[in-house]
Amino acid sequence: MDKRKVDVAIIGAGTAGMGAYRAARKHTDDVVMIEGGPYGTTCARVGCMPSKLLIAAADSAHHMTKASMFGIHPGDVRIDGKAVMERVRRERDRFVSFVLEAVEGFPEAHRVRGHARFLSPNRIAVGDNLEIEAGRVVIATGSRPNIPGFLKEAKDRLIVNDDVFEWQDLPQSVAVFGPGIIGLELGQALSRLGIRVRMFGVGGAVGPLQEDAIRQYALKSFNDEFPLDADAKVQSVERTPEGVSIRFTDPEGGDVTEAFDYLLAATGRRPNVDELDIRNADIAQDDQGSPLFDHYTLQCGDSHVFIVGDANNEAPLLHEAADEGRIAGDNAGRYPDVRAGLRRVPLGVVFTDPQIATVGMTLKQVDERCKGCYAIGEVSFESQGRSRVIGANKGLLHLYGERGSGLFLGAEMFGPAAEHIGHLLAWAVQNRMTVTEMLDMPFYHPVIEEGLRTALRDLSRNLDIGPPPVEQCLDCGPGG
Repeated sequence: MDKRKVDVAIIGAGTAGMGAYRAARKHTDDVVMIEGGPYGTTCARVGCMPSKLLIAAADSAHHMTKASMFGIHPGDVRIDGKAVMERVRRERDRFVSFVLEAVEGFPEAHRVRGHARFLSPNRIAVGDNLEIEAGRVVIATGSRPNIPGFLKEAKDRLIVNDDVFEWQDLPQSVAVFGPGIIGLELGQALSRLGIRVRMFGVGGAVGPLQEDAIRQYALKSFNDEFPLDADAKVQSVERTPEGVSIRFTDPEGGDVTEAFDYLLAATGRRPNVDELDIRNADIAQDDQGSPLFDHYTLQCGDSHVFIVGDANNEAPLLHEAADEGRIAGDNAGRYPDVRAGLRRVPLGVVFTDPQIATVGMTLKQVDERCKGCYAIGEVSFESQGRSRVIGANKGLLHLYGERGSGLFLGAEMFGPAAEHIGHLLAWAVQNRMTVTEMLDMPFYHPVIEEGLRTALRDLSRNLDIGPPPVEQCLDCGPGG
């Protein structure tokens, strides 16, 4: 076995790994980045970008079908599945090419291919032919779909999101298990592209929504488009000559058997740490075998090992992975001078229609912090002026504020333009703005953001900090 000694070894060449590599190189050029799979980030290959390409096609079809509300009748909408998927793959490959170009720009000596596993805290085997002794290690191995055992009865008709983007054409029907972020986005998109979709969940969860009122609102909205049972009772999954047969209890109480072409498992992801022989790294682990680490430094205990991105399973989002990679790479490069890095305010967006946004603290976290000394501001978008104008008047927004200080703490939203409103709210939380300061910001008319102002006025009133709220815009009615 060949042997090599380096200052920093980074295991994984995704978003977090590349961020760690660039940061570490500011301190040392004696770095290697080890990758056992294909180059190209999860986001570019099978995540953010191809899913948004599919959603864009679905939204285009949906907008045509709802044009009649404006008095426009374009005729029958014909969806060319082959053309839809050809564009998804073509544009996906374009995004991946940018990642490949970036990796190829790294010195060849810094790129090592093969499966990595710990032999000891500082020794890493790569494949069967190379051993690397590293002064510091950054684990950036990403994650993979987690599939419950009973779904595997679908056999070759069982797919995950990775498989969807390789389709040459659209199928006739798909059963989706898991109404989380991936399941909701892909399930709604497939339904709007003319595919018969039924979605099954467990425990009542709908995406990342925590508040029962907003979750129930979202559940009803999705059910207007396709059946979604958030707490399904599934008796069996069986591969049949035609596809997949699923026997379940209908929400009305009767047992039903329904056939589908495919079963899409969107049942969460698991970090890729189980094949690293992590026990040999001499770092503390939780009950699931994942390394324990510091949120601000990404350091595992007081060791020379850091863990970032989906591998640590804390916040599996691209912008979080990029931040974590930068922080951990910087700390690995300067070790043992380990420093806390900037962790931004939590911000999550689900690109359904209506969209979902979560910002800052959850309502449970607010209650734990404020011990009941908080208030909630609300707006419904059903009567919001601009939302009604464009026919997107579905949704709720809840804002959380602290009594006494008037500090804005967080929000949960299911509604139009949530991706944009979520950013405004995240900036406000990170800048520690009060509700009064937010109300002093400019709001143009007529825009969806006027609904945000209405919610802020409601929150201001409920926090007893005034000034008295304006109940409605005289031009467009309640909700701004």
